[in-house]
Amino acid sequence: MLPAILQNLRIPVVASPMFIVSGPELVIAQCKAGIVGSFPALNAREKDGEPALLESWLTRITEELDRHNQANPDHPAAPFAVNQIVHRSNARLERDIEICHRHKVPIWITSLGARPEVNQAAHDCGGIALHDIINNMFAKKAIEKGADGLIAVAAGAGGHAGPQSPFALIQEIREWFEGPLLLSGSIATGRAVLAAQAMGADLAYIGSPFIATEEANAQPEYKQMICDAGAMDIVTSSLFTGVSGNYLAPSIRNAGLDPDDLDSADTSAMNFSQGASKAKAWSQIWGSGQGIGAVRDVVPAATRIDRLASEYADAKRAICG
Repeated sequence: MLPAILQNLRIPVVASPMFIVSGPELVIAQCKAGIVGSFPALNAREKDGEPALLESWLTRITEELDRHNQANPDHPAAPFAVNQIVHRSNARLERDIEICHRHKVPIWITSLGARPEVNQAAHDCGGIALHDIINNMFAKKAIEKGADGLIAVAAGAGGHAGPQSPFALIQEIREWFEGPLLLSGSIATGRAVLAAQAMGADLAYIGSPFIATEEANAQPEYKQMICDAGAMDIVTSSLFTGVSGNYLAPSIRNAGLDPDDLDSADTSAMNFSQGASKAKAWSQIWGSGQGIGAVRDVVPAATRIDRLASEYADAKRAICG
């Protein structure tokens, strides 16, 4: 059984937190349209000496969703989530945990390490903790350390994708775990959302299609590249962050590199002390999952979610008669 906070969504979808791209505008639009919106805490970056931007982002999101709910009691907004990068180089982690705890963030998403104290902070303020994993071993460790649910990041996902087939990954996790399970990896249509559920996941975890939305904090060229590209244009490399990830080959070529002949890097290259492990030299290397062949235009986030909802309903009718 899903926690109450993940029930009653318009469609069973959580929007994944994307580096730079996800901000208050996108999160608010996603939640108002009926799916969980999310952003990485590290996206809220202020200059030295300035007040914590994360504070103002959380205040804005909470207040705007509250106003929406008061005006639309029959169609309340979905809850939102904040992603914490739980890596030893993230010097902001303790501060950001305290801010999220004070603002009673309802859903916490943790990445790059399972930490019991982060899960406890989520529980202390009435929230739930979901941890993203790429294999069954990491899944078991996350639950042992207090996570409430899992995000299975399978092959084809954007960002730091895992190498395993979603069929294999979901199958192994469901042999022992009955709690909340989300699936990430090339999900870009309502039909794919239903397929994720048929496989055993409770919800779909969708990122790349939301890059091509009006509210996304992405350059116009990035949004257009998402619309123009397909699965064959995605390259997997560890060069840019130290962890294997999926990127748009045209953006790699634009940076003067050959996407078919990239060096590799190990995890020592990861450094979140300045907000991200991506060095300035790679700022124009753009991440994406393999599902973008279904994305052909830049639209408001609500329009993209309307399409997902319609496709999801059509797929259900087609399969269930």
